Amino acid sequence: MRRLHHAWVVAGVAFLALVGAAAFRAAPGPLMVPLHDDLGWSMVTMSGAVSVNLVLYGLTAPFAAALMQRFGLRRVTGVALVLVAAGAGLSVFVRAAWQLTLTWGVLVGLGTGSMALVFAATVANAWFVRRRGLVLGILTAGGAAGQLVFLPVVAHLAGSVGWQGASLVVAAAALAVLPLAVLVLRDRPSDLGLPPYGGDHVLPPPPPATQNAAVIALGALRVAARTRAFWALAGAFAICGATTNGLIGIHFIPSAHDHGMATTTAAGLLTVVGLFDIVGTIASGWFTDRVDPRVLLLLYYAFRGVGLLLLPWLLADAVHPSMVLFIVVYGLDWVATVPPTVTLCRRIFGERGTIVFGWVFAAHQLGAAAAALGAGVVRDVFGTYTYAWFGGAALCAVAAVLSVSLRRPPADPGPAPREPVAEAEAAAELTP
Repeated sequence: MRRLHHAWVVAGVAFLALVGAAAFRAAPGPLMVPLHDDLGWSMVTMSGAVSVNLVLYGLTAPFAAALMQRFGLRRVTGVALVLVAAGAGLSVFVRAAWQLTLTWGVLVGLGTGSMALVFAATVANAWFVRRRGLVLGILTAGGAAGQLVFLPVVAHLAGSVGWQGASLVVAAAALAVLPLAVLVLRDRPSDLGLPPYGGDHVLPPPPPATQNAAVIALGALRVAARTRAFWALAGAFAICGATTNGLIGIHFIPSAHDHGMATTTAAGLLTVVGLFDIVGTIASGWFTDRVDPRVLLLLYYAFRGVGLLLLPWLLADAVHPSMVLFIVVYGLDWVATVPPTVTLCRRIFGERGTIVFGWVFAAHQLGAAAAALGAGVVRDVFGTYTYAWFGGAALCAVAAVLSVSLRRPPADPGPAPREPVAEAEAAAELTP
Protein backbone atom coordinates (compact mmCIF):
# COMPACT_ATOMS: atom_id res chain seq x y z
CA MET A 1 0.00 0.00 0.00
CA ARG A 2 1.33 3.43 -0.96
CA ARG A 3 2.14 5.56 2.05
CA LEU A 4 0.05 8.67 2.54
CA HIS A 5 2.07 11.73 1.61
CA HIS A 6 2.60 14.04 4.57
CA ALA A 7 1.22 16.90 2.48
CA TRP A 8 -2.28 15.51 3.01
CA VAL A 9 -1.68 15.37 6.76
CA VAL A 10 -0.60 19.01 6.72
CA ALA A 11 -3.66 19.92 4.66
CA GLY A 12 -5.89 18.07 7.13
CA VAL A 13 -4.43 19.93 10.11
CA ALA A 14 -4.71 23.21 8.21
CA PHE A 15 -8.38 22.40 7.59
CA LEU A 16 -8.93 21.76 11.31
CA ALA A 17 -7.13 24.99 12.18
CA LEU A 18 -9.41 26.92 9.85
CA VAL A 19 -12.44 25.23 11.40
CA GLY A 20 -11.18 26.09 14.90
CA ALA A 21 -10.81 29.72 13.90
CA ALA A 22 -14.20 29.64 12.18
CA ALA A 23 -15.82 28.59 15.47
CA PHE A 24 -15.47 32.08 16.87
CA ARG A 25 -16.26 33.81 13.59
CA ALA A 26 -19.62 32.02 13.90
CA ALA A 27 -20.20 33.16 17.48
CA PRO A 28 -21.22 36.86 17.30
CA GLY A 29 -24.50 36.28 15.43
CA PRO A 30 -26.14 33.86 17.89
CA LEU A 31 -24.52 35.54 20.93
CA MET A 32 -25.75 39.08 20.24
CA VAL A 33 -29.29 38.49 21.50
CA PRO A 34 -28.16 36.75 24.76
CA LEU A 35 -25.61 39.52 25.38
CA HIS A 36 -28.30 42.14 24.85
CA ASP A 37 -30.66 40.36 27.25
CA ASP A 38 -27.95 39.79 29.89
CA LEU A 39 -25.98 43.05 29.82
CA GLY A 40 -28.43 45.38 28.09
CA TRP A 41 -25.97 46.40 25.37
CA SER A 42 -27.33 47.89 22.16
CA MET A 43 -26.81 46.36 18.72
CA VAL A 44 -24.53 49.31 17.88
CA THR A 45 -22.21 48.48 20.80
CA MET A 46 -21.92 44.82 19.86
CA SER A 47 -21.75 45.53 16.12
CA GLY A 48 -18.86 47.90 16.80
CA ALA A 49 -16.82 45.11 18.40
CA VAL A 50 -17.62 42.80 15.50
CA SER A 51 -16.60 45.51 13.04
CA VAL A 52 -13.17 45.81 14.67
CA ASN A 53 -12.85 42.03 14.35
CA LEU A 54 -13.71 42.11 10.64
CA VAL A 55 -11.35 45.02 9.91
CA LEU A 56 -8.39 43.32 11.61
CA TYR A 57 -9.32 39.99 9.99
CA GLY A 58 -8.91 41.62 6.59
CA LEU A 59 -5.96 43.92 7.21
CA THR A 60 -3.92 41.21 8.95
CA ALA A 61 -4.10 38.87 5.96
CA PRO A 62 -1.57 40.59 3.63
CA PHE A 63 0.98 40.80 6.44
CA ALA A 64 0.33 37.29 7.76
CA ALA A 65 2.15 35.91 4.72
CA ALA A 66 5.13 38.07 5.62
CA LEU A 67 5.13 36.69 9.16
CA MET A 68 4.89 33.11 7.87
CA GLN A 69 7.82 33.77 5.56
CA ARG A 70 9.96 35.05 8.40
CA PHE A 71 8.89 32.95 11.39
CA GLY A 72 7.37 29.87 9.74
CA LEU A 73 3.92 28.43 9.23
CA ARG A 74 3.82 26.46 12.46
CA ARG A 75 4.73 29.34 14.78
CA VAL A 76 2.33 31.83 13.23
CA THR A 77 -0.52 29.31 13.25
CA GLY A 78 0.15 28.38 16.88
CA VAL A 79 0.13 32.02 18.00
CA ALA A 80 -3.02 32.67 15.97
CA LEU A 81 -4.90 29.81 17.66
CA VAL A 82 -3.81 31.06 21.08
CA LEU A 83 -5.12 34.54 20.23
CA VAL A 84 -8.48 33.12 19.15
CA ALA A 85 -8.74 31.02 22.32
CA ALA A 86 -7.73 33.97 24.52
CA GLY A 87 -10.24 36.28 22.88
CA ALA A 88 -13.09 33.80 23.21
CA GLY A 89 -12.18 32.69 26.73
CA LEU A 90 -11.60 36.15 28.19
CA SER A 91 -14.89 37.42 26.74
CA VAL A 92 -16.76 35.66 29.59
CA PHE A 93 -15.37 38.31 31.95
CA VAL A 94 -16.41 41.37 29.94
CA ARG A 95 -18.49 44.00 31.70
CA ALA A 96 -17.71 47.05 29.57
CA ALA A 97 -17.90 47.75 25.85
CA TRP A 98 -14.14 48.34 25.50
CA GLN A 99 -13.50 44.87 26.95
CA LEU A 100 -15.76 43.32 24.32
CA THR A 101 -13.87 45.24 21.63
CA LEU A 102 -10.55 43.99 23.02
CA THR A 103 -11.61 40.33 23.13
CA TRP A 104 -14.07 39.92 20.25
CA GLY A 105 -12.44 42.62 18.16
CA VAL A 106 -8.68 42.81 18.62
CA LEU A 107 -7.57 39.39 19.88
CA VAL A 108 -9.86 37.27 17.73
CA GLY A 109 -9.50 39.60 14.74
CA LEU A 110 -5.71 39.24 14.74
CA GLY A 111 -5.91 35.48 15.30
CA THR A 112 -8.43 34.70 12.60
CA GLY A 113 -6.78 37.17 10.21
CA SER A 114 -3.57 35.16 10.43
CA MET A 115 -5.47 32.10 9.21
CA ALA A 116 -7.39 33.63 6.33
CA LEU A 117 -7.00 32.87 2.62
CA VAL A 118 -3.26 33.55 2.75
CA PHE A 119 -2.87 30.65 5.19
CA ALA A 120 -4.66 28.29 2.81
CA ALA A 121 -2.60 29.57 -0.13
CA THR A 122 0.66 29.14 1.80
CA VAL A 123 -0.13 25.51 2.61
CA ALA A 124 -1.25 24.69 -0.93
CA ASN A 125 1.70 26.39 -2.65
CA ALA A 126 4.36 24.97 -0.35
CA TRP A 127 3.17 21.38 -0.10
CA PHE A 128 1.46 20.61 -3.42
CA VAL A 129 2.43 20.60 -7.07
CA ARG A 130 -0.48 18.46 -8.19
CA ARG A 131 -3.99 19.02 -6.76
CA ARG A 132 -2.99 22.51 -5.65
CA GLY A 133 -6.20 24.09 -6.88
CA LEU A 134 -8.30 21.35 -5.31
CA VAL A 135 -6.61 21.78 -1.93
CA LEU A 136 -6.94 25.56 -2.05
CA GLY A 137 -10.62 25.22 -2.94
CA ILE A 138 -11.30 22.78 -0.12
CA LEU A 139 -9.52 24.91 2.47
CA THR A 140 -11.23 28.09 1.30
CA ALA A 141 -14.70 26.57 1.16
CA GLY A 142 -14.13 24.67 4.39
CA GLY A 143 -13.14 27.81 6.28
CA ALA A 144 -16.20 29.70 5.07
CA ALA A 145 -18.59 26.79 5.52
CA GLY A 146 -17.11 25.91 8.91
CA GLN A 147 -18.13 29.31 10.20
CA LEU A 148 -21.75 28.65 9.29
CA VAL A 149 -21.77 25.01 10.41
CA PHE A 150 -20.82 26.14 13.93
CA LEU A 151 -23.80 28.49 14.11
CA PRO A 152 -26.40 25.99 15.41
CA VAL A 153 -23.88 24.60 17.90
CA VAL A 154 -23.15 28.03 19.33
CA ALA A 155 -26.85 28.95 19.30
CA HIS A 156 -27.78 25.75 21.14
CA LEU A 157 -25.08 26.27 23.74
CA ALA A 158 -26.10 29.91 24.23
CA GLY A 159 -29.66 28.78 24.89
CA SER A 160 -28.77 25.86 27.16
CA VAL A 161 -25.67 26.91 29.15
CA GLY A 162 -25.56 30.64 28.40
CA TRP A 163 -23.36 32.82 26.24
CA GLN A 164 -20.41 32.42 28.63
CA GLY A 165 -20.49 28.64 28.23
CA ALA A 166 -20.71 28.96 24.46
CA SER A 167 -17.66 31.25 24.44
CA LEU A 168 -15.66 28.77 26.52
CA VAL A 169 -16.52 25.94 24.11
CA VAL A 170 -15.27 28.08 21.22
CA ALA A 171 -12.02 28.73 23.11
CA ALA A 172 -11.64 25.00 23.72
CA ALA A 173 -12.15 24.29 20.01
CA ALA A 174 -9.24 26.57 19.12
CA LEU A 175 -7.01 25.10 21.83
CA ALA A 176 -7.84 21.54 20.75
CA VAL A 177 -6.24 22.16 17.36
CA LEU A 178 -3.12 23.78 18.85
CA PRO A 179 -1.21 20.54 19.68
CA LEU A 180 -1.82 19.21 16.18
CA ALA A 181 -0.58 22.45 14.65
CA VAL A 182 2.60 22.43 16.72
CA LEU A 183 3.37 18.73 16.23
CA VAL A 184 2.33 18.18 12.60
CA LEU A 185 2.65 21.42 10.65
CA ARG A 186 5.95 22.08 8.92
CA ASP A 187 6.92 25.08 6.84
CA ARG A 188 7.80 23.08 3.73
CA PRO A 189 8.29 19.43 2.59
CA SER A 190 12.07 19.76 2.62
CA ASP A 191 11.92 20.07 6.42
CA LEU A 192 11.05 16.36 6.41
CA GLY A 193 13.27 15.47 3.45
CA LEU A 194 10.23 15.06 1.17
CA PRO A 195 9.33 16.40 -2.25
CA PRO A 196 6.01 18.26 -2.46
CA TYR A 197 3.02 16.17 -3.43
CA GLY A 198 3.27 15.57 -7.17
CA GLY A 199 6.91 16.69 -7.28
CA ASP A 200 9.84 14.57 -8.42
CA HIS A 201 12.55 15.72 -6.02
CA VAL A 202 13.13 17.49 -2.74
CA LEU A 203 13.21 21.24 -3.23
CA PRO A 204 15.91 23.15 -1.36
CA PRO A 205 14.72 25.80 1.10
CA PRO A 206 14.28 29.17 -0.57
CA PRO A 207 17.07 31.67 0.03
CA PRO A 208 16.42 34.34 2.64
CA ALA A 209 14.41 37.20 1.22
CA THR A 210 16.52 40.23 0.39
CA GLN A 211 13.53 42.50 0.94
CA ASN A 212 11.13 42.51 3.84
CA ALA A 213 7.92 40.72 2.87
CA ALA A 214 5.82 43.49 4.36
CA VAL A 215 7.61 45.96 2.08
CA ILE A 216 6.81 43.73 -0.88
CA ALA A 217 3.15 43.64 0.11
CA LEU A 218 2.99 47.41 0.45
CA GLY A 219 4.84 47.82 -2.85
CA ALA A 220 2.27 45.66 -4.63
CA LEU A 221 -0.49 47.80 -3.14
CA ARG A 222 1.24 50.98 -4.29
CA VAL A 223 1.47 49.73 -7.89
CA ALA A 224 -2.06 48.31 -7.97
CA ALA A 225 -3.62 51.41 -6.40
CA ARG A 226 -2.59 53.41 -9.47
CA THR A 227 -5.02 51.43 -11.62
CA ARG A 228 -8.78 51.75 -11.93
CA ALA A 229 -9.00 47.97 -12.22
CA PHE A 230 -7.80 47.51 -8.64
CA TRP A 231 -10.36 49.93 -7.24
CA ALA A 232 -13.13 48.25 -9.24
CA LEU A 233 -12.14 44.81 -7.95
CA ALA A 234 -11.65 46.06 -4.38
CA GLY A 235 -14.93 47.97 -4.44
CA ALA A 236 -16.91 45.01 -5.72
CA PHE A 237 -15.27 42.64 -3.22
CA ALA A 238 -15.95 45.10 -0.39
CA ILE A 239 -19.62 44.87 -1.34
CA CYS A 240 -19.26 41.08 -1.39
CA GLY A 241 -18.05 41.19 2.21
CA ALA A 242 -20.77 43.64 3.20
CA THR A 243 -23.54 41.42 1.85
CA THR A 244 -22.20 38.14 3.27
CA ASN A 245 -20.21 38.37 6.52
CA GLY A 246 -21.41 41.87 7.40
CA LEU A 247 -25.15 41.61 6.77
CA ILE A 248 -26.26 37.98 6.60
CA GLY A 249 -23.50 36.46 8.71
CA ILE A 250 -23.96 38.86 11.63
CA HIS A 251 -27.51 40.18 11.41
CA PHE A 252 -29.64 37.44 9.83
CA ILE A 253 -30.23 35.71 13.17
CA PRO A 254 -31.19 38.88 15.10
CA SER A 255 -33.44 39.94 12.19
CA ALA A 256 -35.14 36.54 12.09
CA HIS A 257 -35.54 36.77 15.88
CA ASP A 258 -37.35 40.11 15.36
CA HIS A 259 -39.88 38.23 13.23
CA GLY A 260 -40.47 35.57 15.89
CA MET A 261 -38.17 32.84 14.56
CA ALA A 262 -36.25 30.84 17.16
CA THR A 263 -32.52 31.57 17.26
CA THR A 264 -31.63 27.91 16.79
CA THR A 265 -33.89 27.72 13.72
CA ALA A 266 -32.29 30.78 12.15
CA ALA A 267 -28.83 29.41 12.93
CA GLY A 268 -29.83 26.14 11.27
CA LEU A 269 -30.75 28.04 8.11
CA LEU A 270 -27.29 29.61 8.02
CA THR A 271 -25.84 26.12 8.40
CA VAL A 272 -27.62 25.20 5.17
CA VAL A 273 -25.99 28.26 3.59
CA GLY A 274 -22.64 26.79 4.64
CA LEU A 275 -23.41 23.42 3.09
CA PHE A 276 -24.43 24.89 -0.26
CA ASP A 277 -21.45 27.25 -0.09
CA ILE A 278 -19.15 24.25 -0.61
CA VAL A 279 -21.04 23.22 -3.75
CA GLY A 280 -21.18 26.77 -5.06
CA THR A 281 -17.47 27.47 -4.54
CA ILE A 282 -16.31 24.30 -6.27
CA ALA A 283 -18.75 24.87 -9.14
CA SER A 284 -17.63 28.49 -9.46
CA GLY A 285 -14.02 27.34 -9.81
CA TRP A 286 -15.08 24.98 -12.60
CA PHE A 287 -17.01 27.73 -14.39
CA THR A 288 -14.19 30.24 -13.99
CA ASP A 289 -11.99 28.06 -16.20
CA ARG A 290 -14.64 28.16 -18.95
CA VAL A 291 -16.59 31.43 -18.67
CA ASP A 292 -15.53 35.08 -18.63
CA PRO A 293 -15.00 35.86 -14.92
CA ARG A 294 -16.63 39.27 -15.35
CA VAL A 295 -19.86 37.65 -16.50
CA LEU A 296 -19.83 35.29 -13.55
CA LEU A 297 -19.42 38.17 -11.11
CA LEU A 298 -22.27 40.04 -12.81
CA LEU A 299 -24.56 37.04 -12.32
CA TYR A 300 -23.46 36.37 -8.74
CA TYR A 301 -24.02 39.93 -7.57
CA ALA A 302 -27.32 40.19 -9.46
CA PHE A 303 -28.73 37.05 -7.83
CA ARG A 304 -27.52 38.20 -4.42
CA GLY A 305 -29.10 41.63 -4.85
CA VAL A 306 -32.47 40.17 -5.81
CA GLY A 307 -32.36 37.92 -2.76
CA LEU A 308 -31.66 40.81 -0.38
CA LEU A 309 -34.39 42.90 -2.02
CA LEU A 310 -36.96 40.17 -1.33
CA LEU A 311 -35.70 39.18 2.13
CA PRO A 312 -37.97 41.52 4.18
CA TRP A 313 -41.02 39.72 2.77
CA LEU A 314 -39.48 36.27 3.30
CA LEU A 315 -38.68 36.56 7.01
CA ALA A 316 -41.32 34.98 9.25
CA ASP A 317 -41.69 33.10 12.52
CA ALA A 318 -41.34 29.74 10.77
CA VAL A 319 -39.45 28.26 7.83
CA HIS A 320 -41.36 28.18 4.53
CA PRO A 321 -40.44 27.13 0.95
CA SER A 322 -39.57 30.64 -0.26
CA MET A 323 -37.16 31.09 2.64
CA VAL A 324 -35.54 27.75 1.86
CA LEU A 325 -35.07 28.85 -1.77
CA PHE A 326 -33.43 32.08 -0.60
CA ILE A 327 -31.07 30.14 1.68
CA VAL A 328 -30.07 27.71 -1.09
CA VAL A 329 -29.39 30.47 -3.64
CA TYR A 330 -27.49 32.58 -1.11
CA GLY A 331 -25.45 29.54 -0.10
CA LEU A 332 -24.44 28.77 -3.68
CA ASP A 333 -23.47 32.43 -4.07
CA TRP A 334 -21.76 32.91 -0.67
CA VAL A 335 -18.06 32.79 -1.70
CA ALA A 336 -18.58 31.90 -5.35
CA THR A 337 -17.10 35.32 -6.09
CA VAL A 338 -13.64 34.23 -4.91
CA PRO A 339 -12.45 32.12 -7.91
CA PRO A 340 -13.32 34.73 -10.60
CA THR A 341 -11.91 37.56 -8.47
CA VAL A 342 -8.64 35.70 -7.89
CA THR A 343 -8.44 34.91 -11.62
CA LEU A 344 -8.96 38.55 -12.60
CA CYS A 345 -6.25 39.66 -10.15
CA ARG A 346 -3.82 37.13 -11.60
CA ARG A 347 -4.57 38.00 -15.21
CA ILE A 348 -4.43 41.77 -14.72
CA PHE A 349 -1.52 42.07 -12.27
CA GLY A 350 0.59 39.06 -13.26
CA GLU A 351 3.14 37.91 -10.69
CA ARG A 352 1.82 40.44 -8.18
CA GLY A 353 -1.69 39.03 -8.54
CA THR A 354 -1.70 36.95 -5.36
CA ILE A 355 -0.51 39.81 -3.18
CA VAL A 356 -2.94 42.18 -4.88
CA PHE A 357 -5.74 39.76 -4.08
CA GLY A 358 -4.66 39.92 -0.44
CA TRP A 359 -5.41 43.65 -0.50
CA VAL A 360 -8.66 43.07 -2.37
CA PHE A 361 -9.57 40.61 0.37
CA ALA A 362 -8.77 43.30 2.95
CA ALA A 363 -11.34 45.49 1.19
CA HIS A 364 -13.78 42.57 1.51
CA GLN A 365 -13.43 42.67 5.28
CA LEU A 366 -13.61 46.46 5.47
CA GLY A 367 -16.91 46.23 3.64
CA ALA A 368 -18.08 43.53 6.02
CA ALA A 369 -17.13 45.65 9.03
CA ALA A 370 -18.94 48.72 7.69
CA ALA A 371 -22.07 46.69 6.97
CA ALA A 372 -21.99 44.98 10.37
CA LEU A 373 -21.88 48.35 12.13
CA GLY A 374 -24.25 50.07 9.72
CA ALA A 375 -26.92 47.41 9.99
CA GLY A 376 -26.75 47.65 13.79
CA VAL A 377 -27.31 51.41 13.55
CA VAL A 378 -30.25 50.89 11.18
CA ARG A 379 -31.82 48.39 13.58
CA ASP A 380 -31.47 50.68 16.59
CA VAL A 381 -32.72 53.79 14.76
CA PHE A 382 -35.65 52.31 12.80
CA GLY A 383 -36.44 49.25 14.91
CA THR A 384 -36.14 46.98 11.87
CA TYR A 385 -33.47 45.65 9.50
CA THR A 386 -35.55 46.27 6.37
CA TYR A 387 -33.59 49.31 5.18
CA ALA A 388 -30.32 47.43 5.73
CA TRP A 389 -31.47 44.67 3.35
CA PHE A 390 -32.56 47.25 0.76
CA GLY A 391 -29.19 49.00 1.07
CA GLY A 392 -27.40 45.70 0.51
CA ALA A 393 -29.44 45.06 -2.62
CA ALA A 394 -28.49 48.47 -4.02
CA LEU A 395 -24.81 47.81 -3.28
CA CYS A 396 -25.00 44.51 -5.18
CA ALA A 397 -26.18 46.43 -8.25
CA VAL A 398 -23.10 48.66 -7.93
CA ALA A 399 -20.81 45.61 -7.62
CA ALA A 400 -22.35 44.05 -10.73
CA VAL A 401 -21.70 47.21 -12.74
CA LEU A 402 -18.12 47.50 -11.47
CA SER A 403 -17.39 43.89 -12.40
CA VAL A 404 -18.84 43.90 -15.91
CA SER A 405 -17.26 47.31 -16.68
CA LEU A 406 -13.73 45.90 -16.43
CA ARG A 407 -11.95 45.61 -19.74
CA ARG A 408 -11.56 42.01 -20.84
CA PRO A 409 -8.26 40.89 -19.28
CA PRO A 410 -5.63 38.89 -21.17
CA ALA A 411 -5.95 35.11 -21.18
CA ASP A 412 -4.57 33.29 -18.17
CA PRO A 413 -0.80 33.09 -18.73
CA GLY A 414 -0.58 29.67 -17.08
CA PRO A 415 2.11 28.50 -14.67
CA ALA A 416 4.73 31.02 -15.79
CA PRO A 417 3.59 34.35 -14.41
CA ARG A 418 3.71 37.32 -16.71
CA GLU A 419 4.90 40.74 -15.70
CA PRO A 420 2.28 43.14 -14.42
CA VAL A 421 0.60 45.33 -16.99
CA ALA A 422 2.35 48.57 -17.73
CA GLU A 423 1.03 51.64 -15.99
CA ALA A 424 -0.39 53.11 -19.20
CA GLU A 425 -2.23 49.86 -19.97
CA ALA A 426 -3.38 49.45 -16.39
CA ALA A 427 -4.91 52.92 -16.40
CA ALA A 428 -7.29 51.70 -19.08
CA GLU A 429 -8.42 48.54 -17.31
CA LEU A 430 -11.93 49.97 -17.07
CA THR A 431 -13.87 51.00 -20.14
CA PRO A 432 -14.81 54.66 -20.25
